[in-house]
Amino acid sequence: MSLASPAPAATPVRAARPRATGSAVGTLEAARARSREIEEQVAAKPEGFRVLTGERPTGALHIGHYFGTLANRVRLQQQGVELFLILADYQVITDRDETGDLRGTVREILLDYLAVGMDPDRTTVFTHSAVPALNQLLLPFLSLVSVAELERNPTVKAETAATGERAMSGLMLTYPVHQAADILFCHGNLVPVGQDQLPHLEMTRTIARRFNQRYAAAAPYFPEPDALLAHAPTILGSDGTKMSKSRGNTLPLGASADETARWVRRARTDGERTITYDPDARPEVANLLTIASSCTGRSPEEVADEVGAAGAGRLKGLVTEALVEHLRPVRARRAALAAGDGPDVLDILARGNARANEIADRTLEDVRDRMGMAYRGR
Repeated sequence: MSLASPAPAATPVRAARPRATGSAVGTLEAARARSREIEEQVAAKPEGFRVLTGERPTGALHIGHYFGTLANRVRLQQQGVELFLILADYQVITDRDETGDLRGTVREILLDYLAVGMDPDRTTVFTHSAVPALNQLLLPFLSLVSVAELERNPTVKAETAATGERAMSGLMLTYPVHQAADILFCHGNLVPVGQDQLPHLEMTRTIARRFNQRYAAAAPYFPEPDALLAHAPTILGSDGTKMSKSRGNTLPLGASADETARWVRRARTDGERTITYDPDARPEVANLLTIASSCTGRSPEEVADEVGAAGAGRLKGLVTEALVEHLRPVRARRAALAAGDGPDVLDILARGNARANEIADRTLEDVRDRMGMAYRGR
């Protein structure tokens, strides 16, 4: 769908098959089973789904993002699913006092999006701060949840613990509700997530359900979005821990071939010479095998068998070659776009913001109508 032709937000996008309300994503097994059903529905009727996903623009995207989320977004886009990608710039300040070079970071992420294959004529990219009506939905949504429900959200607790001695901000506490506004403003009904994000999505489902019960019982307005659990591998950083911009252990998507080789050389392995795929006992070696597998389409076990007793040096050489070759076309497109060969990425963002505003304005108007807050004259 063209950015210039927004779908009416007053008509929610529905899933291809009706489903009962309730806490269907409340258990991991239920979520996995539902995800398998949804994958089949997406393949049969992609136009029945609208996906909302995105990230906080806190730094450059890296290969963990690429293998973990970006490739899946491109897959969904190619299947014909409508995507909304949010750059949640307001959420940058949930746990920090400064935004840094936010404009520069957003521009770099947009280059990454285009380089991996996101199509701005089929996918809407926008920022939090540019869509006032989206953020205004936070107010009625906050009335639908209790402080206790917010405080016991496990993701909020974990993210707050990671900040050390810093006091929890009000924005962090209400993060799940803000995320609900992100998803529901465009009537998103499908959200790709990892299992650790299921509580956030359950909060969104709760808010949608409670709004419908209170203000739209006769004709439910908001869909209760489903989780699409990611099948993508988790890529560890060079130090063997979770890849994180704050830890400095990432490989940026736009890194050069030499930078890629240096990153792989620094990657941890272990003292055993023979290479085997054992994620539990040998996570660092398994990580490199997973990267090679993701780049070549071969199984990690096949790659391990090829390296065998040749050891970590041979494995790192193979991983470097696979990464460089796999990312070569992505990096070439990115370099060309950064050099001005193609549309200005900030112009693309402006188009996406305009479309998001049209939809959010209509959604907010509908919400006000249903809450009895429309004060129009004759």
